[in-house]
Amino acid sequence: MPVNADRLPEAAAPPPGLVVIGHYDELPGYGISRPGGAESWLFLWTTGGRGRVRQGRAEVAAGTGDLVVLAPGAPHQYAVEPAAAGWRFWWVHCQARPGWTPWLRPYDAGDGLYAVTPTPAAVHGRVEAAFGRMLADARWTGTEAPPATAPGHDRVAVAHGTAARELALSSLEEIVLLTAATARPPATRPGIDERVRRAEALIAADPAAPHTVRSLAARVSLSPSRFAHLFAEQLGRSPMRALREARLRHAARLLEGSDLSVERVAAASGFASPFHFNRVFRDRYGVPPGVYRARGSMVGE
Repeated sequence: MPVNADRLPEAAAPPPGLVVIGHYDELPGYGISRPGGAESWLFLWTTGGRGRVRQGRAEVAAGTGDLVVLAPGAPHQYAVEPAAAGWRFWWVHCQARPGWTPWLRPYDAGDGLYAVTPTPAAVHGRVEAAFGRMLADARWTGTEAPPATAPGHDRVAVAHGTAARELALSSLEEIVLLTAATARPPATRPGIDERVRRAEALIAADPAAPHTVRSLAARVSLSPSRFAHLFAEQLGRSPMRALREARLRHAARLLEGSDLSVERVAAASGFASPFHFNRVFRDRYGVPPGVYRARGSMVGE
């Protein structure tokens, strides 16, 4: 059964297998410091006031409509920004799905901190509604319809069961996609050729497509040899290596969020041979696809 909490211990962070969501409205002086970091990812969405978030050597301000994401394993701190009247924000501790990393990468501020900002006001309402659904869905037992809304007094909820956890993660995936797709990423890689960026976008948009060096080169108006050289020179890996990584991330998401067989996951991710898929997936994630899915389904039970 889901467990509700009025508040987590100030410096505590839940283990990565749980999805924990909350909404705080804090006054000046509030702050959290975790010198050892956390085992789980932390997502912070500001609805009012201002906060200050630091991870390792990276530091960002968090204003209304900013999504700040902290990867696990690095020392971090967050607090009401000095001189601010307060800070209202949603927060989620969870194990991020592998497929979210490419969406967040353009907003990398260093040391595992991602600042997805600025997001347009037009998406704020939908994002906040998704957080509200997460708070309600954390109570879902999987045996009846999820609650339409969370009780008004509830500020924190813990989703233990698989059904509640996956439903909450689906809402968080919507939030990450909405914000990452609509924000204007900073120019973190100013030296990257626009044609290479377009090829990256083509791969990310449809990793299962039958891309080749020749087909990608044609889409960006370069010869295959010039395209392959430029891509590898600027991104540090070949186009086909980048494509394989994108396909593996896509496969991991399908294993996490669908009941497709491993063979169908392989085909839907662009792998012609299930045997080849099993081998490269194990090389990338350390376990075969079936074991990866089984481990994910047991988290939070």
